Amino acid sequence: MTVLPRPAGPEADHGAFDDAQGLRKVIHVDMDAFYASVEQRDDPSLKGLPVAVGGAAGRGVVAAASYEARVFGVRSAMPGGRARALCPDLVFRPPRFEVYRAVSQQIRAIFLDYTPDVEPLSLDEAYLDVTRDLRGIGSATRIAELIRQRIRHDTGLTASAGVSYNKFLAKLASDQNKPDGLCVIRPGEGAAFVARLPVARFHGVGPRGAERMKALGIVTGADLRRLDLATLRAHFGAQADYLYRAARGIDLRAVRADRPRKSVGAERTFERDLSTGPVLRETLETIIDLAWERIARADVRGRTVTLKLRLSDFQAMSRARSSPAPIADRATFAALARELLDGLLPLPQPIRLMGLILSALDEPGAPETAAPEGQGQLPF
Repeated sequence: MTVLPRPAGPEADHGAFDDAQGLRKVIHVDMDAFYASVEQRDDPSLKGLPVAVGGAAGRGVVAAASYEARVFGVRSAMPGGRARALCPDLVFRPPRFEVYRAVSQQIRAIFLDYTPDVEPLSLDEAYLDVTRDLRGIGSATRIAELIRQRIRHDTGLTASAGVSYNKFLAKLASDQNKPDGLCVIRPGEGAAFVARLPVARFHGVGPRGAERMKALGIVTGADLRRLDLATLRAHFGAQADYLYRAARGIDLRAVRADRPRKSVGAERTFERDLSTGPVLRETLETIIDLAWERIARADVRGRTVTLKLRLSDFQAMSRARSSPAPIADRATFAALARELLDGLLPLPQPIRLMGLILSALDEPGAPETAAPEGQGQLPF
């Protein structure tokens, strides 16, 4: 477990916990290589082997990779053929989403033993606001430790957790000591913690965003903090306010048990523009795999499929089609996606981006109302 040393003096760190202000105690729990770990648990012969969940042949895509596979550079969303080239001994297993969903429900039940304020992000991660101490434990850090112990005991799997005073910092902390780790960022420590992190670690800053920042001399949180809001808005538009706050360890979002999810999907920007029908159809199959894996991980059903394209001149195109019933299987989702693309061909220009989105969602596991805000405070 990592607990950062307490700062020697006052720190300009807005959003830090203070008893009088009533700020929150937040835990972010993230299962370690969830799909692959379930496969290794259920088949002991896979223990210690590089495992990928997904497709190995043709247009197959890696949905998850064990830590043994990640050593070789295998990552989720990677084409199966590329993963096999990086790791010839890689063992592929087909996804078993019904099993992952059942394990996720076990884990969620553990969370609810400690707080009603649980905001699931997917089958394998969630935010917990543990400001209310349902069991009288007295420490958010101890609650995180107990949750991780319960998960290991009840499921045979490991989880990493981050404890802090807002969602942004808790998520950064949960990634700090993976796998099977715990990190605590105490009140007053957030700005210093963020300052030394690469901006590529910030949620919402992808590889292309990190490259744009690097070109501006922004590599770490400290570099980002040196820029004023006007400069950030000039370069990053709508994302500027988020970046300004993130560089200071500020996040005002509440943990919401009833957080409405509007859509789930995936998109990819290509190194070279694509134009011919066969290439576009082949690419669509990859996007279907990526999008459906995220839909299954989020455990949602929806009625509307949208195909999103960005042309070589950056003009956006999109087409959508709705189903009278919630889309519950990949085959239906894929068929609608293919119809949407066929209806646009031939395209007026090559494209540089393709994406698929499922919206008009039903979330069968989501509670209808949020738990009321608690009054009691817990020390870290």
